[in-house]
Amino acid sequence: MRKPIIAGNWKMNNTLSQSLKLIDDIKKHNLNEDVEAVVCVPFINLNEVKKALEGTNIRLGAQNMHWEDSGAYTGEISPLMLKEIGIDYCIIGHSERRQYFSETDETVNNKIKSALKHGIRPIVCVGETLEQREKSIEKEIVKDQVLNAFEDIEGEQLKDIVIAYEPIWAIGTGKTASSDDANEMCGFIREIIVDKYGQEAENNIRIQYGGSVKPDTIRDLMDKEEIDGALVGGASLNASDFVKLINY
Repeated sequence: MRKPIIAGNWKMNNTLSQSLKLIDDIKKHNLNEDVEAVVCVPFINLNEVKKALEGTNIRLGAQNMHWEDSGAYTGEISPLMLKEIGIDYCIIGHSERRQYFSETDETVNNKIKSALKHGIRPIVCVGETLEQREKSIEKEIVKDQVLNAFEDIEGEQLKDIVIAYEPIWAIGTGKTASSDDANEMCGFIREIIVDKYGQEAENNIRIQYGGSVKPDTIRDLMDKEEIDGALVGGASLNASDFVKLINY
């Protein structure tokens, strides 16, 4: 049985004081312990948010990382820096990183391998643009992203990886793929994993949906067989909304 995972991606939002207030507001609520809750916060706030999360079941994630342990990479953050803070997860290959910061399938693959090496669980993002979906090549695009991302990844490592299917046209636009469309693509991604690693791999990896997920859409998504959770943007910036997602 795959444990559902709801991860909030705060993106470039929240100062330190705002971050700590949001965590404090979330902590005032009882959270469903059968759901794994994660908050992925800006680098500069990770250390203090980690302290604020002590005594809770909420996991901490970063939004990106470099694949090298150290070096002349001005402005980058290494896995060793993240590991010392005690983070659990790191988002890798988000479409905004691909679109604005030249992330490629190769760098995504490098980051996944580095994260796993250091005991950090990757949340690996894949998804198509609206133009690609309108051309009916969305599955081809997603398949290439998955296979390239998982090059040289061993089947036994899948238990420590989460895939987030995020159709780019639904991120921050208010548009949401229908639950049936999301379920179909998550099922297709699972088929890719099974083809590559065998049937046993099916239950070793969790697949989220992301793209304008809201409290009023989460139940329909989570009722679908192939969807194991959600990677949430805007709704994770409001304590009440984020709690409703976890307690769907």
